[in-house]
Amino acid sequence: MSNQPEHPALLIPGPIEFDDAVLQSMSHYSESHVGAPFVSTFGETLSMLRKLFQTSDSSSQPFVVSGSGTLGWDMVAANLAEPDDDVLVLHTGYFADSFTDCFEIYGAKVTQIKAPIGDRPQLPDIEKALKEKKYKLITVTHVDTSTGVLSEIKALSELVHQVSPDTLVVVDGVCSVGCEEICFDEWGIDVVLTASQKAIGCPAGLCIMMCSGRAIESFKNRKTPPGSYFASFKNWLPIMQNYEAKKPSYFATPSPQLIHSLHTSLTQILSKPLSDRFAAHREASQRIKSTVTSLGLKQLASKPENQANGMTAIYLPNEIKPPEILPNLLKKGVIFAGGLHKEIATKYIRFGHMGVSVTDHKRGDIDRALEALKMSLSEVGYTPQ
Repeated sequence: MSNQPEHPALLIPGPIEFDDAVLQSMSHYSESHVGAPFVSTFGETLSMLRKLFQTSDSSSQPFVVSGSGTLGWDMVAANLAEPDDDVLVLHTGYFADSFTDCFEIYGAKVTQIKAPIGDRPQLPDIEKALKEKKYKLITVTHVDTSTGVLSEIKALSELVHQVSPDTLVVVDGVCSVGCEEICFDEWGIDVVLTASQKAIGCPAGLCIMMCSGRAIESFKNRKTPPGSYFASFKNWLPIMQNYEAKKPSYFATPSPQLIHSLHTSLTQILSKPLSDRFAAHREASQRIKSTVTSLGLKQLASKPENQANGMTAIYLPNEIKPPEILPNLLKKGVIFAGGLHKEIATKYIRFGHMGVSVTDHKRGDIDRALEALKMSLSEVGYTPQ
């Protein structure tokens, strides 16, 4: 059981609930960011990220930089795209539009392949686009937080390497790293970007990335300097390399407390086989989605292969709106999120189920949430058909 003060279970698609030990790590006493104890902790954290992303390639490089997952977009766009480079963005929801905006700020020319709401772009369409133009990058949102749509990364990466082998494969894994399998080396991925506050289970405030050696070489071969100072690999690459080698280094001050929190969470995650963690998330997801179906409700991602394991986006029935149901859930000790996709935001709610709420059954978060959902729907007059 948690020792935290009593509070509603935060079951949105991030931030998520924290384990007690992770939260306690945030209260670490103040220390020098270039002192040996912290440098050792940061170095271990970077090395553990290699295990989480499943990369043993010494040319790949983990980054941990103060900021949100959005900073990851900036780092990709500023360092790996140059003005007038063509970028192919696969669209499964709100966040593809935002990534597109980011690329365009840096002068890249973006083409989107947009799927209907709840679906994902299909491989034949992607192949056709890749054959029509040479793209510097292709990006895919592994799990779009606005729709709960899961993209298939392995098959996509295989296609890109076959059809357009020079194109870098970039994965937005903000809502997937830690609850969906990612085999960085085996699948031939060039970049995965994520954030600390979702399935990794830490407080918000850290942008986390893994870059392949191929991506780093692409950066080094730029014709123009990066369009950002803070996000530039020129500034961050030597810092990350030095920290991982347990050498003090400085460009911008990191947050020692957040790094300690991440170190604790990664230690917990890696204490068991990653396959067990991913299986636990699949099992919880299937149980939740089965309950949703039994209540006569529909998901935005209607096809099983498109359904994420760390969240579920649920259409509300009978023209019920999120403000009618979310307060009832809160009264029962559960917090869900309203809709985010601008075209249908008033029609659905989002249930996040990742991290400690899934892996620590003693908390009872999932049971409480499902019961609260049933009762809250009943209270607004809905009866399953």
